[in-house]
Order: sequence, then C-alpha cells, then structure tokens
Amino acid sequence: MLLARVAEVSREVAATSARSRKIGLLAELFAEAVPEESPLVIAYLAGRLPQGRIGVGWSVLKNVVPPAVPPAEAPGLTLARVDTALAELAAVSGAGARAERDRLVRSLFTAATQDEQELLLRLLSGDVRQGALDAIALEGVAKAATVPAAELRRAVMLEGSLPPVAQAVLAEGATALDRFTLRVGSPVQPMLAHTAASVTEAIAALGACAVEEKLDGIRVQVHRIGDDVRVHTRSLDDITDRLPEVVATARAVPSDAFILDGEVIALDPGTGRPVSFQSIAARVGSRTDVAGARAALPLTPVFFDVLAADAESLIDRPGRDRHAVLARLLPEPHRVRRLVVTDPADPARVEEAERFFTETLERGHEGVLVKALDAPYVAGRRGRTWLKVKPVHTVDLVVLAVERGHGRRTGLLSNLHLGARTEDGGFVMLGKTFKGLTDEMLRWQTERLGELAVADDGFTVRVRPELVVEIAYDGLQASTRYPAGITLRFARVLRHRPDKPASEADTVGAITGQR
Repeated sequence: MLLARVAEVSREVAATSARSRKIGLLAELFAEAVPEESPLVIAYLAGRLPQGRIGVGWSVLKNVVPPAVPPAEAPGLTLARVDTALAELAAVSGAGARAERDRLVRSLFTAATQDEQELLLRLLSGDVRQGALDAIALEGVAKAATVPAAELRRAVMLEGSLPPVAQAVLAEGATALDRFTLRVGSPVQPMLAHTAASVTEAIAALGACAVEEKLDGIRVQVHRIGDDVRVHTRSLDDITDRLPEVVATARAVPSDAFILDGEVIALDPGTGRPVSFQSIAARVGSRTDVAGARAALPLTPVFFDVLAADAESLIDRPGRDRHAVLARLLPEPHRVRRLVVTDPADPARVEEAERFFTETLERGHEGVLVKALDAPYVAGRRGRTWLKVKPVHTVDLVVLAVERGHGRRTGLLSNLHLGARTEDGGFVMLGKTFKGLTDEMLRWQTERLGELAVADDGFTVRVRPELVVEIAYDGLQASTRYPAGITLRFARVLRHRPDKPASEADTVGAITGQR
C-alpha cells in the first residue's frame, strides 16, 4: 500500500466529526491493505512510530518542512519503504549521527508527494491528531474483517495491543480470535476506574462492594511461571530488574503460575506514612545501582487483584471470588486494606465506609477505590464497576505546549498548556497553570518537555502530546477563551505522571460529567 492512501484517509478522517464516517473510512482502508500492512496503518493513523523514539527532533525537521524539499510528482512511497527508512533512522548513533539523520530524512521527504510530506512531518513531530486512535481503528478493523467489535475488543485487551490482533483477523477472520486468551507471562492492559464524588455515591451506584485504599504508587502487574518472575508497568514495560523486592515477594507465593495486579509503594521508616509518588517514581526509574537505590528507598508491593492462579484464568470470575484467591496466595501485609459493604441499604455500613475513607486519608493515602463484588476484571477498560473517590477534584491532562519562564524561572519551561482528550482521539486545551510546581518538578519538566519539543517561537514551546500531569482544581467555569467552552478554576499541578500514556488522560466528557 502507498503512503499516499494513508495520507488521504488521514485527511478525510480529520475532516469529519461523525464517528460512523470515521469507522467507515478506516474499514475501507483496512480492507484494501494486505494483513501484514495493517499494523503500520494503525500506527501511522494513531500518530505512533513502531520504532519508538528515533532521535529526530525539530532541529532536523525544520530543514525539510514543506516546501523546503521539492515533493515528488507522483506517489511511489510504500508503507514498507517508510518503515525501513524509519528503522534506519532509529539505528543511527555515534559520530556523524546528526548529518546521517539529516541525509536519511531528506531522502525520505524527497520521495514523498506533498500530502505524504505533510503526513510524515506530523508523524515525526508527534502531531497526528485526526482522531484515528485505537478505539476507532478497532471498530474499523472489526467492520473490515466482519467480526463482532466486542469480541475483537476482548482479544485486544488480552493481547495488550491492536496491531497483532488486527493482522490475524484480517488474514483469517473470526477464527483467529480464539488464540488470544489470557496467558501467564504475557502482560495485559490493566482495568481502570471511573470517578465518583463520594463514597456514599459510589456505594449507591454499585450495591454490594468493597472499599479499598487507593495507594499512591506505581501500578505493577506481576507474572510468575515456575521460578521466572516478570514485573510490568501499566504501559506493559518490563521493569523486573529494577524491583528485586517484588520478585522476592512473588517467589514466596504458594503457586507457580499466576498474575497479580497491585501497586509498589514506599513507607517512611519513622512515621510509617507513604513516601511521595515522585520519590517512588525516581526509585523505579533508576536503571543503575539498583542495590544502592533499594537500600536508600526500600519498596513494598501491595496487591489488590489476581487475574490468574495455578495457570487458571480468573478474569471472568466475580471480584469477591478473585479476592478469596488473593487472600489464599498472599499474607495480609501484601494485600490492600479493604472494607466489604454487603448491605448498601444499611446506613450504618455506609457510615462505616465513609469513616474508612477518612481514615485512609489520615494514613496518608490519596483516596479509595469502590469495587462491585460481582464484577469481572475487564482488562484495558475504564469500567463503571470500579469507582475512585478522592478528596479534591483531580484530572489527568496532557501537556500540549509550555511557556518559557521569566524572573526566577528564567531558563526553565514553566507555564503548562493543558489538554483533555476528545472522544475522537484528539486533544482540546482547557487552560494553563504553573502553580504547584516545585523547583525539582520545574527542572524535571524542562528536561522532559525539551525532549518532546516540536516547535519553538522563543516564548512558547509546542510539544508532542505525551506527558500526562495530574491536576487539582476547585471547579469548572465557562470560558470563551478555550475551544471546549470551559476551563479549570485554580488549577495546580499535583505531579507529573510519566507512567501514564496520553491515551489514559481524562476526556472532556468525563470532566464535565456528560459521559
């Protein structure tokens, strides 16, 4: 398939707001592609490069911005050729790397038509925002392969990503879905929670439930097969070698084939209160001197769910059954504290749950999760059967741009432009803030956002929409200044969330309560 065809569909998808039309356009494209090309189509339409970061920033791209390089007169650039060129770029290193990247990028743009150049520029700068993200692409694949979208979605959840599932069903049809099952050793996307305003509200919505402490740590998924233990983040990255404490805990479990879901936290040895998320993230992010980092900040794994035990999948079992298995596998110190509310109509039990919430905050944790006792584990989805309750309004937003600081912040990237996800996969700006940023946070975000920069006018640096930040705010107010028609009142940064992908940031609908 020619890149020109993908560019054409990308443009058409961007031009329509109708979800059904987007799905139809993508279905036509997937039907035209050979199955082996579908992973590249999905990646390019979603603005991702299969190679990950390839070392090409604005310093290289500014030299090929159309019309700096004359476009090809006719399409001839195939997806395979683009993929090979990007792989070559990713492999460049050492002396003369900058010149070699310039040469390879110029060669690629010279072979591209004007429309292809524009798509390549957006791909390489991380600025593809036409709304063809995985949720819509999944529907398009389902339509092209004539398979039920719900069955395809489950397979994607269990596999961890859409591309391999799409390639299989486009080649073989519905029968290919049977091979995508929960497997110990193969990480799956974690189940996520929606938000409730209070514990009372959450209990009223769910009925019989468990109220669990919401820990402010790093989400981990732990797999063990025999003596082999693997630890994965919520984005499915393997961090086993950085968490020897978790490996030791897993090897002490009386089962040799299981999957656990939980958090890694750290407790202050003097007070017993939880250490800040930033400190935990720094410890987990350390790739060198793990023994020294462990001695400086020991970590404790605390688990709240089990997806498989003794090689048997448990994800379709109700939550009460999974917790019974969890209690059999792990001692109490490695299980999250919880309160079971079997009779939600009993005011005394609801009052007890509210006290549990208050005590959890007093213990230094960030809130609670209220979980329906009869709910299955829905991998990769933000289920309505898990509701999180926090004491303040908080949202996860994506940094779209950042302004250069002045005064004591001269030389730092300070004022953040904050965006929420839209239902079609793009981003819309809700406001700005520099409040809540410590000197350490300012230094960190200056370095990170510098890596994500795609344009700089000397005042505002536009960045790839990848860094998630957790924002606290006092409420919403109408605004004609921002395209969503609302902005956040008294927004302040609580923390950076490098562990969260932009696809897990909150949507405008979720923030306004319309969805």
